[in-house]
Amino acid sequence: MPKFAANLSTMFTEAAFLERFGLARAAGFDAVEFQFPYAFEPRQIVQRLQRYGLELVLHNLPGGDWAAGERGMACDPRRVAQFRDSVALALEYALELGVRRLHCPAGKLAPNAAPERAHAAYVENLRYAAAQCAQHGIDLLIEPINPRDIPGYFLTGTRQAAAIIAECGADNLFLQYDIYHAQRSEGELAGTLRQFLPLIRHMQLADVPGRHQPGTGEINFPYLFRLIDELGYAGWIGCEYQPQGATCDSLDWLAAARKAASSVAAQAGAGQLDSA
Repeated sequence: MPKFAANLSTMFTEAAFLERFGLARAAGFDAVEFQFPYAFEPRQIVQRLQRYGLELVLHNLPGGDWAAGERGMACDPRRVAQFRDSVALALEYALELGVRRLHCPAGKLAPNAAPERAHAAYVENLRYAAAQCAQHGIDLLIEPINPRDIPGYFLTGTRQAAAIIAECGADNLFLQYDIYHAQRSEGELAGTLRQFLPLIRHMQLADVPGRHQPGTGEINFPYLFRLIDELGYAGWIGCEYQPQGATCDSLDWLAAARKAASSVAAQAGAGQLDSA
């Protein structure tokens, strides 16, 4: 069965952020991720991770003025200095929190900006950020976002991301594959996973429509989980969904996935005994 991490920016929001770590552990998660840690001192988060025996698997570089609708600044040629400052801040947190993967939000195309200038700035900024991360053994990730949820977002497709990764030429630059965004942008989830798995170092999930938990929409998650196992993906899948109702009431899909995995393991064990 794939490994699932609770996304504390979208799950357990019934509680204050620092209380969500304990709720994730109580729900059976061994790992967490979140979008931004910067409203808290690193030691506050480290204390929660240590108290509950949780691994932090991902957080984002600063995204600019999120409340005002900004979604990163990496593609903005006017903000290169600010972007470099954001890389330094993200690494400061990552090193204290022990996280080994950082997501770099691309940002939106600025009004009246030429796409080719945005592309050049994005590549330059990714090369810089990847080089800074490489000094500390940290992977940098980029994630395509569907243009329906965030109109104007610069990075919208898996193939576009793969081409940019190739152009940057950084050994520690990889793809963050969000099943929800991929379904809304391009579909063909199984084929895309098969084709681009070598570039993928982190996944996220939510169902379509609504961005709720698996089983509430059109995506066949049991099939995808089996496929992800068959393909040999060993990374984490972040549960970046908005629960319908209380978070603890949204976890039937996880119980079903664990039950299915136990059944497969039992059958495999029985087969080994029969052949012995």
